[in-house]
Amino acid sequence: STPALAHHGITITAMKHLHTKTYGERDDTPLEHAVDEHWDEGKDLLKHLPKKEGHGDTFFPELKDAIFCGHLVTDLDSIAGAIGAANLYGGVPARASEINTETEFALEHWGLPLPPPVEDLLKEKPDRSVCLVDFQQQSQLNKAIPMGNIVGVIDHHALQSNTIVTEKPIFVDIRPWGCMSSIIAHNYATMGVFLPKNIAGLLLSAILSDTLNLRSPTTTAWDERIVSMLVQYVGVEDVNELAAKQFRAKSHALSLMTPYALVNGDMKQFKFTNDAAGKTYTVAYSVVETTDAAASLARTHEILPELRAVRANAPADAPIDAVFLAVVDIVNLDSTLLVCGRIEGSLAVAAYGGALEDDGSVLQLPGLVSRKKDFVPALTKAVREGWTPPVDVVSDHEKKDLKRSRSMADVAQGDVVVDYSEEPSGKLVRRDSVNYTAADGAKAGQGA
Repeated sequence: STPALAHHGITITAMKHLHTKTYGERDDTPLEHAVDEHWDEGKDLLKHLPKKEGHGDTFFPELKDAIFCGHLVTDLDSIAGAIGAANLYGGVPARASEINTETEFALEHWGLPLPPPVEDLLKEKPDRSVCLVDFQQQSQLNKAIPMGNIVGVIDHHALQSNTIVTEKPIFVDIRPWGCMSSIIAHNYATMGVFLPKNIAGLLLSAILSDTLNLRSPTTTAWDERIVSMLVQYVGVEDVNELAAKQFRAKSHALSLMTPYALVNGDMKQFKFTNDAAGKTYTVAYSVVETTDAAASLARTHEILPELRAVRANAPADAPIDAVFLAVVDIVNLDSTLLVCGRIEGSLAVAAYGGALEDDGSVLQLPGLVSRKKDFVPALTKAVREGWTPPVDVVSDHEKKDLKRSRSMADVAQGDVVVDYSEEPSGKLVRRDSVNYTAADGAKAGQGA
C-alpha cells in the first residue's frame, strides 16, 4: 500500500511508523489508516507548534499557578492531561489517586515523573486554585479538593446530574471528542505554545488508550488529526508497536490483579433520574479493557462477590443502587457485562436488551465498548423512560434494616489490606478480619 501514499510526498524512511518489516505485506490497520488519511491535516496543525521553547504565550490568568488534577481511579488520560495542561497554562500537575500499569508504562516510556498527590499540594497551600481535567462529576472528585477552589474544567464527557457546582464563573473547555488529551494537544497548536516532545508523546499515548487505537465509537476526526500531528511531531516510527506495548502492559497487569483491584481499578459512579417516579439511582460502573477477555471472564466467580461488596459496603449517606463491570475486548470490539444481582439484571436488560446468561450473571454487549458513549447513555435512557427496581427486591437505602436481599448473596467478606507476600509493592486483597492478625501482616510485610 506504500505507492498509494506517494501523493503525501513521504519517503520510505518517514513512513516507517506506518509500514515496517515486522508487519510485512498487509493492509493498513485502522490506526495506520487514520494516521495516513489525516496526514496532511496533521501536518498543517504541526506548522502552528513553535520549534523552540519559550515561544508562544497563554493569557488565562485564572489558571496561572493552578493545580491540574484528574478524577479518582486515575487513568492515562487524566494524568497526561494534567501534565500537558499544567505545562500549557503555567500550573502544576497532580494525581487524584494511584495510577494503573498502563499509565506507569507511558510515564516511563516518555521519561516523565509521576505527579504528586493532590492532597500534598493542597496541604502546602489550602486555598490554591484547581482546574479539573477529564471529568466534572462530584462523585469522581478527590475529597481534598474544595469546590470553592475550582477555577476551571477541561473535559470531554457529558454533563450529568452530579456535575460540580461553583459560586462564580470558571474557565470551561468541554468538547465532544474521544479524549481530553486531544483537546490539550490542539490547544498547544492553536495557541502557538511550545510543546515538549516527551509531553507530546504522553498525550499521544493517552489518545491511543482512550480511543482504543482510534477504533472506539467516541473517536472523532479531531482525535485522528491530533494523533497524526503528534506521530509526525514526536517521530514515532511504528504507532502500532507503541499501542501494542501499552495494551500489553495493561493486559498483563490485569492477570496479576486481585478481584478487589479488578473491580475497583476503573470504577466511576453515575446518577440517573426517573422524573416520573421522583427517584434518583446511583450506579457504579467498572470497566476492564483487555486484549485477553477470556482470561478476565474466567475469573467471573471471583469478581461477582466483589461487585456485591461495593453495594453492600457503600456509606449510608451515599448508597449505591447497582454495580456493573464490563469486560471490554479491545481486539474484537465487544464487551461482556458482569451482573451481580437481580436489580442489576433488570436494569441491564432494560438498557441494553438481550438475554441474561450463566444463571443471570452475564449479558453480552456486541459492538459496545465505550462507557461514555455506549454504556452510560443507555442507562440514562432506560431510567428516564421509567425503569425502577423489581418490586420484590428492596434496595438498602429504602429499608435501612435490611441485612441481605436476594440480590446480595455471596458478598465478598473481610477487610481490604495490603499483602506484601507475593511482590514488594504489595497487592490489595481481602482478609478474614478474624483470622488475619497483626502477625500475619508483619509476616507478609517481610518481603517489602
